[in-house]
Order: sequence, then C-alpha cells, then structure tokens
Amino acid sequence: MKVVCLQHVPFEEPGLISRWGETNNHSISTIHVYREPLPLTLDFDRLVIMGGPMSANDERTLAWLKPEKDFIARAIESGKSVIGVCLGAQLIASVSGAQVYRNPEKEIGWYPVRFNEEATKRFKGLPVELNVLHWHGETFDLPVGAIHLASSTACENQAFLMEDRVLGLQFHLEAMADNVEQLLWNCPEDITRDPWVQNASQIQSGLVHTTGCARALNVILQELR
Repeated sequence: MKVVCLQHVPFEEPGLISRWGETNNHSISTIHVYREPLPLTLDFDRLVIMGGPMSANDERTLAWLKPEKDFIARAIESGKSVIGVCLGAQLIASVSGAQVYRNPEKEIGWYPVRFNEEATKRFKGLPVELNVLHWHGETFDLPVGAIHLASSTACENQAFLMEDRVLGLQFHLEAMADNVEQLLWNCPEDITRDPWVQNASQIQSGLVHTTGCARALNVILQELR
C-alpha cells in the first residue's frame, strides 16, 4: 500500500502510523503542507491527515489551508481510503459539509473514549473503552451520512466513519513518547487549569496507555477499506 501523510507542523508526526507502515511493508511518505506544494495527482492508496494547533477554519490566515481542503475533498471523491487525526478529522468534517467549532471543554491529556456498537462491529478487536491522548479545543458536527463511532465525557463526537473508508479520529492513537514530548515542548500554553486539561506530569505518566492505543490503531488501520 502507498500511504501519503499530510503534516501541518514539524512536531505532529505520524508516530505509530509510521511504525505500522514499516511493519507491514507499506510505503509512507510525508508532505509538509505548510512549506511544500501538494501533488497534482492522487498517486496513493491511503491519505493520512495529521493534527496541528491551527483551526480548520483558518483559511484567511493560512494560504495553504484551502488547497489542502481541496486536495482532501478530491481524495474522498475519488474513492481513496482517508484517515484524519485531530485537526485531520476536523478537516474531513469541514470538506464534507459539517461545521467545526469550539468544544464546550478543552480536552488535553489521557482520558477514556467509549467505542459504540457500530465501532466494535466494524473494527473487530476494538475495546469498548480505551484511554487515549486528547489535545484539542475544537470539535465538529458529523457529516451527513457519517456513522458515529466514539465519544468521551468532554466531547461527544470523537470518531466517525463514512463509506467504510473515510475515518475521522479526534484523539491521538498514534502518539508515542517522542510525539508527546514534542507536544509538551511546542504547546506549553495549552496546559491550562481547565477541568479536562492534565498537567505535564500527568500527561507523561499516561504513556503507559500507548500499548493499548497501538493495538487499537493496528486494528483500525488493518480493517479500514
């Protein structure tokens, strides 16, 4: 499989997604959309859209965001397998006609998500509940026709699926120790005293959950069309 990853900042890398690709002999290349042009052709099997501190609504201030949205829309329309993580999920929602807006609560740290029956039926091997890394202040409405897959106490729409091949994950299953350290180093202003924001020590302690996240990610990446 040929996988293309869209990265929005230097420090939000594919993490365990890259490890999955290496383990399964898939080709994974990264396009840094903030500093290099997008390809004219859709010469890949799966598109992965990573996170970032910006908003999916920042088209006026980020010249590269509208072209990226057009690229994502083309990939979806052409029948590609597409996965969005955090901002990536919000971008999929946006190009699919749904609204992206501020969540009632900022959610940063390791908190459980609950996978519903639709999720565990379509991705066999997913647990009903899993502690995952969250790092977001915005959320999205579900696109028309999307299947709701997961929720948390602080955020209802944590995951959705369209046409069995387009997946949005608000949370970070891909995070490894290096990814977490990079987020803490580059986004210290996000660690506030809000109810659903953990401190740096709590976030570092939560790395014990990455083993379960890796198993869940592998199930999703293998089962997605």
